[in-house]
Amino acid sequence: MSRVQLALNVSNIDSAVDFYSKLFATEPAKRRQGYANFAIAEPPLKLVLIENPEAVDKLNHLGIEVESPEQVIHASDRLQQTDLSVTPQTQSTCCYALQDKVWVKDPDGADWEVYAVLEDSATFGISQKTASPVCCS
Repeated sequence: MSRVQLALNVSNIDSAVDFYSKLFATEPAKRRQGYANFAIAEPPLKLVLIENPEAVDKLNHLGIEVESPEQVIHASDRLQQTDLSVTPQTQSTCCYALQDKVWVKDPDGADWEVYAVLEDSATFGISQKTASPVCCS
């Protein structure tokens, strides 16, 4: 199963978790300090909340979660064949999970990732761009 991911910057993780738990009638699949994710069955959605009160934009990034690293490779090959610029990341720790992924940007600069979770991680991760403790940015 694949599902679309929506990662949002939120000002208060507790109130955001409360709201989205009610909206989607489900509890978070993973909850850590300043972070939560929901694996929503209907509609199929991976909702990620990242506490970041200083963020100007509420959208952090978008994604497509797939089941395996092979599906990430397949997506990467397909995207490259359509002349999109793809940035791969393998064995990357992000959002409390070890992942294989590829990144592309839409025409307005929004980041999209196609990723597979390999295993859980005890750490949030480090940004590849800034070496700060903020992944997926």
